[in-house]
Amino acid sequence: MRVFLDFEASSLGDDSYPIEVGWVFEDGEEENMLIRPAPGWTDWDEEAESLHGISRQRLAADGIAHAEVCDRVVALFDNHEVYASAPSWDGHWLSMLLRAADRPRHLLRLADTEEAFEEAARQRLGPDAGDEAVAEAIAAARAVADTAPVAHRAVADARREWRVWQRILKG
Repeated sequence: MRVFLDFEASSLGDDSYPIEVGWVFEDGEEENMLIRPAPGWTDWDEEAESLHGISRQRLAADGIAHAEVCDRVVALFDNHEVYASAPSWDGHWLSMLLRAADRPRHLLRLADTEEAFEEAARQRLGPDAGDEAVAEAIAAARAVADTAPVAHRAVADARREWRVWQRILKG
């Protein structure tokens, strides 16, 4: 089963770390978790906070221990195809979460949502669909999603990608 995943982070710097993870399975089931920072995770950018609206104080009060979040993610995503709209960034934060919980950093792999979108377009349009028709189907679905602002919250952003995928499948 496909899973659309998104992280929010402390910043976009090299030392950034995940503060929230959200996902939507292809059947529409979704979940969101705030992540209490692991020891040593100290990077923070006020500008990033102004985008996602999650404060350090909220993470300390409402966040779930990083190891517990990691256990949940690993248990749920094992044997599923996990997609992210920014796999290099989301992969970095997933790796940070895994390593902080003493797990191998490549235990889970992320694929680019564009791969899921192309697969969906080819499934709907048929095996003989040309690259241009596939690109048009993806662009049309994205155009609908782009009418709403990006939420900069993990489950909302994962749901946005899931909705694009759904629109591509349904036409």
